[in-house]
Amino acid sequence: MKTQSDVATEKFLSGYNCAQSVLWSFSPALRFDPESALKIACGFGAGMARRQDICGAVTGGLMVLGLKFGRGERQDRTATDETYAKTQDLMCRFEARHGSCNCRQLLDGCDLTTEDGLRRFKEKDMLNHTCKACIQTVVGILEDMISPTKES
Repeated sequence: MKTQSDVATEKFLSGYNCAQSVLWSFSPALRFDPESALKIACGFGAGMARRQDICGAVTGGLMVLGLKFGRGERQDRTATDETYAKTQDLMCRFEARHGSCNCRQLLDGCDLTTEDGLRRFKEKDMLNHTCKACIQTVVGILEDMISPTKES
């Protein structure tokens, strides 16, 4: 049986971005339309449209936390506070593992908006060596955070 990490990794390696792959992999468990997950997360890959800000895997994870714990209509602010706390926890745990949540730093300064940067990304196989690991880390953290024994 495939693990949650396997599902997200396969989606990523099939051509979807890191944010899409993380959110998509949790869609069934969150009763969220997988097609909508792909569309919503589309602009968040490679640190938001290749701007290399916050890692797309992390932003995909934040969307998962929002769907699971976020504040909706007619809810008080406690849901917001809980979601912020879980967001900080995910980001701190990710940083502890990878040193940063910033895509450009994770990719060792490689600029994905330039031909030289894209060539370097491919030559160093960062897709498999860096991005895949980031996705797997986020999925593992999310599994721990949203397991039934961890819910508030």
